[in-house]
Amino acid sequence: MNPILKNTLAVIIGLFVGSIVNMAIILTSSSIIPPPKGADITTIEGLKATIHLFEPRHFIFPFLAHAIGTLAGAGTTAVIAANHKTKFALAIGGFFLLGGIVNVFTLPSPVWYAVIDIVFAYLPMAYLAKKIATNEKS
Repeated sequence: MNPILKNTLAVIIGLFVGSIVNMAIILTSSSIIPPPKGADITTIEGLKATIHLFEPRHFIFPFLAHAIGTLAGAGTTAVIAANHKTKFALAIGGFFLLGGIVNVFTLPSPVWYAVIDIVFAYLPMAYLAKKIATNEKS
């Protein structure tokens, strides 16, 4: 297969896989750690009005969704890509990082969570995924 086509497909499939994993974790999170009583998590307005009710444990699954979604997407891309695996995996991390930055400005969250999410959930996970996917030792 043409390397350009293969790399393009790798990125598209990686974005798809990462997004599916992210959403699956988010959708199951409230059944594992229920939202606080009285919190409306169905709308942005509801979140903004009730974010003060959330405890640190309520931010575990959003972080895991972002980190594991990025890991899955970047890993998929690194496995499929014909060449430049690091660049493509980090591009997936960058794409999800951009989404995380938009999230920080759109959805209410404590500053400590926003910093942890932006710093640890995206580019480090993309790099880790590349290392795992290519079985790189150093």
